[in-house]
Amino acid sequence: MEDLDEQVTRCGACPRLVRWREATAAVKRAAFADQAYWGRPVPGFGPSDAALVITGLAPAAHGANRTGRMFTGDRSGDVLFAALHELGLASRPAATGLGDGLRLLGVRVTAPVHCAPPGNLPTPQERDTCSPWLQQELRLLRPTVRSIVALGGFGWQAALPAMQGAGWTVPRPRPVFGHGARTVLPGAAGEATGVTLFGCYHVSQRNVSTGRLTPAMLREVLATAAQAAGL
Repeated sequence: MEDLDEQVTRCGACPRLVRWREATAAVKRAAFADQAYWGRPVPGFGPSDAALVITGLAPAAHGANRTGRMFTGDRSGDVLFAALHELGLASRPAATGLGDGLRLLGVRVTAPVHCAPPGNLPTPQERDTCSPWLQQELRLLRPTVRSIVALGGFGWQAALPAMQGAGWTVPRPRPVFGHGARTVLPGAAGEATGVTLFGCYHVSQRNVSTGRLTPAMLREVLATAAQAAGL
């Protein structure tokens, strides 16, 4: 997994994303003007033997693109890590940057797109170009992962083909995203266990501020997924 993470940080496959992440890191936001931005693709974060995977959309321009760690340094991460801490799945409730001491317990967080996109919206081509990274990550996690939580419809639609590429069987017709959606993807023939995919509204600032996703709603999905994973 460490080798894969290192390879991710050196990817330059999507010219638009490369330009955006580097320009954002150079210009910076005024509040972070004295900080050195990461400005590269952001790898997944968490143990290589995780039982639960959480996958979102893409790094935030002034969040993970600044700190170099998924969901770290923005309000989405504040909500996510606080919920994980309450459930005993994170060592601390806040994530501020690399070296803050945060550890995830049985959980790995990642994204289908590893570079910050303009307007927080990758193109379908960028999603598909980045998909092999998620596939490889899930293949490495196959021996231990039992639950995957997809944050938002984009995360759900990107997770299904990546899971199929990693060796699980995706039902036909494909399961539809919804908050609280749940579907089991069986493994290959002869495998005793499959993996359960859960849907959850994204922990975006908009969803949280409008009440579309409350902390209680997030905790409920994460707790159910953690229980299914044996955590």
